[in-house]
Amino acid sequence: MVGDQLSEVLDLVEVRGVVSGGFAVRGPWVSRAAVEGLKFTAMASGRALLTTEGVPEPIALEPGDVAVLNNRSWLRLEGGTGDGPRREIVPEADFTSARLIGGAPDTDVVVGGHVDLNPAGRALLLQALPPVAHVRGSAAAATNLRGSLHRLFGEVTGDRMGSAFAIRQHGQLLLLEVLRAYVDQAELPPGWLRLLTEERLRPALDLIHADPGRPWGLRELARAVAMSRTSFAESFRTVAGVPPLTYLSRWRMLLARRALRDDDVPVASLAAELGYASASAFSNAFKREVGQSPLRYRYSYRERRERQERSVRM
Repeated sequence: MVGDQLSEVLDLVEVRGVVSGGFAVRGPWVSRAAVEGLKFTAMASGRALLTTEGVPEPIALEPGDVAVLNNRSWLRLEGGTGDGPRREIVPEADFTSARLIGGAPDTDVVVGGHVDLNPAGRALLLQALPPVAHVRGSAAAATNLRGSLHRLFGEVTGDRMGSAFAIRQHGQLLLLEVLRAYVDQAELPPGWLRLLTEERLRPALDLIHADPGRPWGLRELARAVAMSRTSFAESFRTVAGVPPLTYLSRWRMLLARRALRDDDVPVASLAAELGYASASAFSNAFKREVGQSPLRYRYSYRERRERQERSVRM
């Protein structure tokens, strides 16, 4: 159930894992990069030390490990054994070095990428993750993560027909498996990831997700989890970082964004479906949350998507 709801949220906010480069290297090496937003670094094989701002000690990355950097400005990786100075490595978009030496046992292989976020995704993920989320590939819960990483590396080094499409899909699956494994391994901060894992609040969350247009009140939601209204409200805020009815409102806005992106549903019909008394009440709530009217959001999104599709065709 957690996996299903996690997938649903990632789809709602259009979170996309994008593989951007990597390298394979032998001997002492160091790689530096400026980063922003959400950046992930995966250790396909070998070992490395990762340092970044706000993290007092280097993080040791082992085979199968993935680190997700949350809103950091720089990244430093170093690894390799042997004599001599460390060689400065710049990640390659086409993984040429990985094709040449990626199969050798003494090779460090790093895959890097970033997470594409729309504003809703940025608000959710940046709040839900620490400065660096370190997911250990050796953990029992990371079996699927290790498989996704190996398949991704096979595609970026195999140079096979359709590899670009496959890399995009594997990048998506890798991100999903990273978040799944992180949920199982870490003590989560308040936010939607932690809320998805909180079994005692699950009945109330299921009600909201199943029927978001219903005018849910604290009494009904608290009854679903066998708590008093006060205890439920306090527990929900502690876990989710926001009160229950605020979460309900934000969930409705996520559903509204998806409907406006993907469907041609009239604003008045969407307002009624999501529990608003009028189209104007919905439009006002949407503009407060998103910064645009529903129609402006729809047009802006579709114009942006058409530009992206034209650039791909060119």
